[in-house]
Amino acid sequence: MSLTAGRLRALLAVLALSSGHTASVDHLAAALWTDGDRPGNVRRSVQTYVARLRNALGAESIGSSPNGYVLRTEPEQVDALRFTEMLRKADAAADATVERMWLGEALALWRGEPFEGVPSARLEESEASWLLERYLTALERRFDLDLAAGRHFELIAELSEVAGRYPLREPLWMRLLIALGLAGRRAEALARYETIRLRLAAELGVDPDPSLQRVHADLLVRMPPRPAHIPLAGTP
Repeated sequence: MSLTAGRLRALLAVLALSSGHTASVDHLAAALWTDGDRPGNVRRSVQTYVARLRNALGAESIGSSPNGYVLRTEPEQVDALRFTEMLRKADAAADATVERMWLGEALALWRGEPFEGVPSARLEESEASWLLERYLTALERRFDLDLAAGRHFELIAELSEVAGRYPLREPLWMRLLIALGLAGRRAEALARYETIRLRLAAELGVDPDPSLQRVHADLLVRMPPRPAHIPLAGTP
């Protein structure tokens, strides 16, 4: 099923994130329109879009109440909700093997950027940045587990690719430098540090984070240590 209208995609995204719970008309409207382009009759306009979405999904797919609407689906059918639940299980895992398994399953759900192709400023502000942070933090934790398991050689290509996609994400560069150092590629690691140092100075006007500076200092004198546990976002 393909929804061609951007507001229908935004409506479905908000309802899916509220799976099993009623999303109020005001909450739905905030995702569909900015304050400057809200229609005169918000409730009627939301009703119109819900009717169009029902036509696309099936009449029984969306329930209604005096307060709003609910998508009749299980949370397990919504990738964003499955993703956060798997991260919760990873964080609660009793050992590294189980934690690595749940992290792998959660990260395998990731496709592109959050809400790509869904035109909604509210979703971009309130949900997309949070989901992306959870993804990157989980990915960094998975890198930590793989580094601790001695998989530094096989991580270098993946770390290089991800650091290239998020070039100002210093924790990714820190792990890349560690992997390169453990692989005996010290000169390359030092060159990569200089790359991120110059980029941070040029784009943000700041020096590298102290953690990244410590890895660099370790590279200058010895092999950097494997990283310690870094909790998932939102945990103590």
